[in-house]
Amino acid sequence: MGKNGSGKSTLTKVLVGHPHYEVTGGTILFKGEDLVDMEPEERSLAGLFMSFQAPIEIPGVSNFDFLLMAVNARREKSDLPALGPLEFYSVVSSKVDALKMDPKFLDRNVNEGFSGGERKRNEILQLSVIGADLALLDEIDSGLDVDAIEDVAIAVNGLLTPQNSVLMITHYQRLLDLIKPSYVHIMENGKIIKTGDSSIATQINEGGFKSIALV
Repeated sequence: MGKNGSGKSTLTKVLVGHPHYEVTGGTILFKGEDLVDMEPEERSLAGLFMSFQAPIEIPGVSNFDFLLMAVNARREKSDLPALGPLEFYSVVSSKVDALKMDPKFLDRNVNEGFSGGERKRNEILQLSVIGADLALLDEIDSGLDVDAIEDVAIAVNGLLTPQNSVLMITHYQRLLDLIKPSYVHIMENGKIIKTGDSSIATQINEGGFKSIALV
């Protein structure tokens, strides 16, 4: 959490290797490996996933084909055989049902013509199908109505295991009521200035960031 412009989204983009950012020093250690010299696709295969604040359209590529290619890339890295379209459909259809999405979404091009809320659901569908050791979720609640936020929260909670983690950016208490955080970190000017439990989020919700004593 943090005020607008505090560096939250920048942090996640640097972690996944966004080309608009250059790391000029230091390391990013993830599962014993330094991510700094890895390409974005290598970081993905290493177990990172990012849900963007404003997901882009990919014209000409259907959701189904995109997800199938992504899943098979992960399987190839793990020396597992590729899934065929029919075999994969039985996997992805259950994920679509869990997010209460129309199965026709799979035939549509990635995010093309989608509303903001549909794009966010589609990002969580990608996460649920592809999986990740560390999922970076940038304001997944923005643009969603109350019911949609609950559906997304249920999906995210269902993905959490003792072997993986989620780093979530949000401005709102309502999401943290549904996805209980182990820790809440406050960012300012590109640095984490305070860490605590969910009570920090409650304080911010009631009194703004000025209510947080930086000790």
